[in-house]
Amino acid sequence: MHHASLFTPVTLGALTLPNRIVMSALTRCRADAQHVPTDPVVEYYTQRASSGLILSEATMAIEGHSAFAGSEPGIYSAAQVAAWKKVTDSVHARGGKIFCQIWHGGRACHSLLNDGAQPVAPSPLRITNDETYTPQGKKPYEEPRALRDDELPGIVAGFRHAAENAKLAGFDGVEVHGANGYLLDEFLRDGSNQRTGAYGGPIAHRARLLLEVVDAATAVWGAGRVGVRISPLNSYNDMKDSDPVALTGYVAAEMNRRGLAFLDLMRGDFFGLQKGDVVTPARREFKGALLCGMGYTPEEAERTVAAGTADAIAFGHHYISNPDLVARVAAGVALTEPDANTFYSPGPRGYTDYPAMVSGA
Repeated sequence: MHHASLFTPVTLGALTLPNRIVMSALTRCRADAQHVPTDPVVEYYTQRASSGLILSEATMAIEGHSAFAGSEPGIYSAAQVAAWKKVTDSVHARGGKIFCQIWHGGRACHSLLNDGAQPVAPSPLRITNDETYTPQGKKPYEEPRALRDDELPGIVAGFRHAAENAKLAGFDGVEVHGANGYLLDEFLRDGSNQRTGAYGGPIAHRARLLLEVVDAATAVWGAGRVGVRISPLNSYNDMKDSDPVALTGYVAAEMNRRGLAFLDLMRGDFFGLQKGDVVTPARREFKGALLCGMGYTPEEAERTVAAGTADAIAFGHHYISNPDLVARVAAGVALTEPDANTFYSPGPRGYTDYPAMVSGA
C-alpha cells in the first residue's frame, strides 16, 4: 500500500475513522429551487463514501441567506431534512461517515437570490473584488446591513435549529463553517468586522459569535461530534485579517477548551495574497484532531500525517473528479484533474459521471 500513514485509523472526538483522508466541503449547486438536495446528490456522496469522513457542502442553516445562485442545499425545512436522510442512509450503507457543514452566507448573499432581502454582516462593507451569480446574471455584491447585537441570538438559534435538523437527517455530526468570508468568518476577521462593543474590536470579541454558535451546536450533539472550519489566511470573498497567526491561536485554544472533535484548518490563501504559518499555532493550541487542507498532494499528505503535523488531510478539488480517491491514493496512481467549467453547472456532467479507477490500474 502506498502512503501508509494515511491508512491508519484516527479518532475524531466520538468517531474512529478507518483512514485519514477527509472529503472537504465542496459547494456543487445541485439542489432544487427550494434548496432541497436532489437524487443526484445522493449518488454523488455515495460514490465518495470510502472517505474517512465526508464533510457536506455548505448547507444553509437559516432560510433567506442564499449565496450560490439559489442552488445550494439547506437544512432548515422538513423537505430538506427528508432529502438529506436519503444521502446519509446511502452513505452509511456503504460504510461511510458524513458531517453536515452548517453555514450562513453573510455579505456574500444577494437580494436577487433572497426575495429582495438585503444581505447582513458585522459591518456595512461590501465585497469589492468579485461579482456574484444571480437570476439576472453576474452582479456586483451589495452593501450589507450591519446586524444589531440584539439580532445575534436569533442567528445562534438558527444554527442550533440546523444542528437539530442535521441530527434528524441522520448525519454523524456537524461542522460549523467559520471560513471563506461568510458570516461567522466576517465577524472573526478585522478586515470585515469594524464594529465596536461585545462583537467587535479585540479577537475575543470578534470570535464571540463563532463560539456562541459552536456552543449551541455542542448542546445538540455533544462536543465529540462537532468540528469547526476556519481559514485565517484566505482572501476569498475580499477577506483579510491584520494578525491571522494570533487569530488562529486564539480560536484553536477556545476550540480545545471545548473539546471539539476536530479543527478543520485551511492552511493558505486561494489567491496567494496573504501568507503565514497558521498550522503551527493551531497544532500547539488544539490538542484534538487537526485537519489541514488546501493544495495537498497524497505525498505531502503522507509526510504531514507521518510527522504528526496534522491528524488527517482534507482533500478538495480532487474529490470532485476522483470518487474513489481513497483507492487511488492507496494504489499510488495519478489523480484525475477536475473540469472547473462544471463545478457549479446543473446536471450530472462533471458531478456524478467521473469514473472510478479501472480495476488493476
